Amino acid sequence: MKAIWNGKVIAESNKTINIEGNQYFPIDSVKKEFLHESVTQTVCHWKGTASYYSLEVDGKINKDAVWYYPTPLNLAEKIKGHVAFWRCVEVSN
Repeated sequence: MKAIWNGKVIAESNKTINIEGNQYFPIDSVKKEFLHESVTQTVCHWKGTASYYSLEVDGKINKDAVWYYPTPLNLAEKIKGHVAFWRCVEVSN
């Protein structure tokens, strides 16, 4: 699987985890130079509190386009250390 935004590969892995139609990539498969910490947080009733990164590629910013669960609840333990993408980030094989 690949995650692409603004013409750049942001992440690539053959070890993603599919949950609710979202591919969660291992954090070590992500090109961290594109990530910028965000203060945004949201809560999922079964996964826990999500934190976000914004993407910056060639001077363009995609705010809060990457989310992850730093301390997932028990039911979502397998996505610890993984991130998922949205907001026009193309995820495909």
